[in-house]
Amino acid sequence: MLDKALVRRHIHGHHWAERSEREKKKMNKTNAPDIASMQAGSSTFMQQKKLGFITMMAICVGLVIVQGSMITATQGIGIGGMGFIAALVIAFVLAQFNAMSFAELSLMFPQEGTLATYTQKAIGHFPAIVAVFAGYVVVAMLALPVEMFLVDAIIGELLPGMFPPLLLPLLILGALVVTNILGADVFAKVQNLLSFVLVTALILIGLCAVSGAVEPHVAVSGTPVNWSLEPVLDGSFIGLVAMAMWLMVGVEFICPMINDVDNPQRNIPRAMMLSLCAMLAIFLLFVYGATYYLNVETLTGSPLPYLDYANAVFGKAGLIIAAVMAVTATCSTVNTVLAAVPRMLQGMAENGQAFPQMKIISQRFGTPWVGILFMAVIIAIPLLLMDIDSLIPLVIAASTSWLLAYVVAHVDVLVLRRRMPNLARPFKTPFYPLPQILGIAAMLYVAMHNSPSPEMTVLVYKILGGILLLVSSIALLWVKLYMKRKLFEPDLS
Repeated sequence: MLDKALVRRHIHGHHWAERSEREKKKMNKTNAPDIASMQAGSSTFMQQKKLGFITMMAICVGLVIVQGSMITATQGIGIGGMGFIAALVIAFVLAQFNAMSFAELSLMFPQEGTLATYTQKAIGHFPAIVAVFAGYVVVAMLALPVEMFLVDAIIGELLPGMFPPLLLPLLILGALVVTNILGADVFAKVQNLLSFVLVTALILIGLCAVSGAVEPHVAVSGTPVNWSLEPVLDGSFIGLVAMAMWLMVGVEFICPMINDVDNPQRNIPRAMMLSLCAMLAIFLLFVYGATYYLNVETLTGSPLPYLDYANAVFGKAGLIIAAVMAVTATCSTVNTVLAAVPRMLQGMAENGQAFPQMKIISQRFGTPWVGILFMAVIIAIPLLLMDIDSLIPLVIAASTSWLLAYVVAHVDVLVLRRRMPNLARPFKTPFYPLPQILGIAAMLYVAMHNSPSPEMTVLVYKILGGILLLVSSIALLWVKLYMKRKLFEPDLS
């Protein structure tokens, strides 16, 4: 049931403060809002305890480390060896560029709409709507069911026959809907626990593998991983950057929660950048340890190589460790998506870019419960109506539009630097505009090499074209007929 193609790709309110008259005149009323004042809003839910730095790190890490990324990491080291390590380092640098652009934009316009808000102010409502729906909503709708199918499969291995098909994924989805509706405090507790268990399990398996503390190292039969520097020296490792990039995308999901976090001016850039550093270290340890026990054939040919890895390192207990990693990774990802994407939709609804119902929030908990339920429903539909094999090409295609959303973010920074040079920027991208230019080129390169095999390339890009055509058509009609705005007219209001 588990298609091997998956292992090559994985996929996911306005509180404007008072400004000084002097700044209003200087900036022609386009200054970024003061975040400290914004966070002191009068809404009841804004008085709740803010999410701390550890929780912010947990959000970033929990979105990136999923089953798909663990599969991609183990396959990558099998395919490329030292070349994949070099590609992972390049992907880490590119992800830092992405984080810089999102940090600059989110602190200029600290609202739930995130990419939609930045883009409407830079290049108009039409690209804003397309970027968010194609880059985040559709990706979540298609990618999370795949993660849930994998959880169902590995729990079926651990506890055969105990749960009816798809019951456990649906229970997970329902439980996390409830915790997200109950507010940021409950979300934070759940996210911190999930991320702690997940990171602990990954570090544990890596350390035990490298040290041989549980199962002593033995000579690996079959083809060993290639540690030659030749792919690095001749530049052929560049072909693996597209694969490695999937281990480093998603930290920007902290940005929609800017009104719920503590000291965002300091903590949002730090959380994104330090979480990338942590994930680089975790993945390097994880893949290096795998080479002590698994040959290239297993790393690249197994549908669940991290399960083979856990079994090799821990023996009979390996299945339990693998199940813990799988369940916590999926729960953490679903939890983060249900927290972040509805807040994107909330901000878009407040800007007139989505159905007004999306801006409805709970009077008691201050959470966008309509948006949360909406995301839960659109995730459950493909889970119930499709299988993993039919979802994989859709996920790969949709994930490419996620990369295009990064391109849009970089473009937003470039345009706003020229259009609003005096706008307050609590965080400014170092070495501007180099990160944006390199980021755009790199994301387009990765998007062009996003198919796991040449045979699937045509299918993937046909699906991608269909997704973008559908989303663009709806966005065009929405902007022209409902909003009555020009498609590419910046909205500085």
